[in-house]
Amino acid sequence: MSLQKRPIAADDIKHIAVVSEPHISEEGTKYAFVQKHAGEEDIYYSHIYIQHLTDDKPVQWTFGEVQDHSPQWAPDGSELLFLSARSGSTQIWLMSSAGGEPRQYTNIKGGITEAAWAPDSQSIAFIASVDSEAGLMEDSTQEEKKPLEPVLVNRLKYKSDTKGLHDKTRQHAALLDLRSNKTTLLTKGPFDHFGLSWASDSKRLAFSANRNEDEDKSAVVDLFVLHLETEELEKMTESTGIFTMANWSGDGKYLAAIGHELEYADATINQVWIINSRTKENTCMTLKWDVQIGDAAIGDVRSSHPNPGPVWSRDQKHIYFLASERGSTGLYQMDMLGEIEAVHEEENHLFGFSYHAAKDFFIAGISDPSNPGDFFEIQRKAEAHVRLTDVNNEFLKKVDISIPEPLSFKAEDGWEIQGWLMRPAQFEEGQQYPLVLEIHGGPHAMYANTFFHEMQYLAARGYAVLYINPRGSHGYGQSFVDAVRGDYGGKDYTDLMSAVDYVLQSYSFIDGSRLGVTGGSYGGFMTNWIVGHTNRFKAAVTQRSISNWLSFQGVSDIGFFFTEWELKSSLPDSPEELWNFSPLKYIKHVSTPLLIMHGEQDLRCPIEQGEQFFIGLKKLDKTVEFLRFPRSNHELSRGGPPVLRIHRLEHMAEWFNRYL
Repeated sequence: MSLQKRPIAADDIKHIAVVSEPHISEEGTKYAFVQKHAGEEDIYYSHIYIQHLTDDKPVQWTFGEVQDHSPQWAPDGSELLFLSARSGSTQIWLMSSAGGEPRQYTNIKGGITEAAWAPDSQSIAFIASVDSEAGLMEDSTQEEKKPLEPVLVNRLKYKSDTKGLHDKTRQHAALLDLRSNKTTLLTKGPFDHFGLSWASDSKRLAFSANRNEDEDKSAVVDLFVLHLETEELEKMTESTGIFTMANWSGDGKYLAAIGHELEYADATINQVWIINSRTKENTCMTLKWDVQIGDAAIGDVRSSHPNPGPVWSRDQKHIYFLASERGSTGLYQMDMLGEIEAVHEEENHLFGFSYHAAKDFFIAGISDPSNPGDFFEIQRKAEAHVRLTDVNNEFLKKVDISIPEPLSFKAEDGWEIQGWLMRPAQFEEGQQYPLVLEIHGGPHAMYANTFFHEMQYLAARGYAVLYINPRGSHGYGQSFVDAVRGDYGGKDYTDLMSAVDYVLQSYSFIDGSRLGVTGGSYGGFMTNWIVGHTNRFKAAVTQRSISNWLSFQGVSDIGFFFTEWELKSSLPDSPEELWNFSPLKYIKHVSTPLLIMHGEQDLRCPIEQGEQFFIGLKKLDKTVEFLRFPRSNHELSRGGPPVLRIHRLEHMAEWFNRYL
């Protein structure tokens, strides 16, 4: 380790700047983006920055203890739109393209989740939380005191991890006319709408929704086109799958979208589709390419960054989109015959982009294991990209980074498995070090060539860190991602054990008597499963985990369909199968010291899952502790209160220090 550099600390999440959401101006000379950082306690701040392509550094445009996001230049170049909760709830704000003070343009009760300029710059479509009975209402400047009353539940989908218990509101499309400053509700009914996209004539608006009568039980998402002049709502797909992120072609004849037809339930890989807006003919363009369309990479410094979906070239001969393969997410182009070639395909994580059709160039956000992310200008015919930002330069100068070493090995049945090994930050030849096995959630996600603070922190604390993409992960084709369904704790488990065996045989610096394991969500399930099926690990930390599939089906916000999709078992048809898949069944075999970490407000893997495992183990006098995080949902490790994210990492490291 360099004498000038220090190990990464848990509280470095407050020192890492996270950039996202690039948006190029219409004239193509500048772009806007969001820069976010964690504050104290439970606060995050995000601001809008602008950078002219001829300038060395971006300029901050919004300030204060606020969360500004979703910047978009007006098509006529006059204004910059962004969303902000600076007035209390998230609303539309505009700034002159010359700068100045932002101005609030909506005051919608329930707030706004997305917005999109009309091509004529005369109106803005947006999605708002609306009580269908009451319609659009102004947000009161005074906080309303709600009476104490029970909550009546009559829907299957009555809660979600991000929103909590659902109320009467639904996500509806609305229109802000900038000439009259009036808002109009565009959709109605007990349905949720999202993913706005304007046709070039400013008369048609596309979006996604499940507007079927059985939408509570149905997983399908259709594409719709609303004709603003006639108020006609046209359904463009046939309720055969999930279609989102639609974008219009320049001539308004076609929509390009991301989707699939649920052939393998939620393990189905995404494809690029083209929909003829006149004939409603739907064509899957990437069927012969066995690659996940979109960004499947996971990390802990960024989450829920928006994907622009498939975007058209000016001449409509190409479509550009993200795709994830073998631990990397790149940018690709496809012609109208379905031929695909890379625009950017390197061992890193391209997490977002903006495309300027007239000048044919991209602004792309790229991260790698040594950098949380910066923006680059990409010209399709240029050999090298132009770096535009270096937002974490000062931070990276001060800390010692461990660069993961890629590895590949054969599973028990001969399948090839990919992964990475990180050496301790202060690695010295001839020394032996404990190893921590990290297991990702999903399971349909992908560890990637991106920056991961948690793993850097464990390496800084003296651990080798092993992480792999076992079967069930994205990035290795349809058969690979589907292979885990109905086999949780089967070959996915042996993939992980084979990874441990491989690195013990290949790297002499790993102390095989000091092995730890951790993971969250599905990774928490697998951690629970591992400690019930082997005693080779001397310490384990299970996070937001699943221990009992029988109760999970009824308490999780996705449980009523997830067990059928993923385990191919359900109540009341096969309760014995759900029990066989449950780590709780095997608690008598647990001898590994286990720390259980869970968010109190987790509705994806509710805290009762951790409670059951803790009480069962404690009653058997096993070595177990239970760490409960207040005001934390399933996103604790990525977007939870900063102070609790720091506590989480420190407790994890302390547990491993105690037993390894």
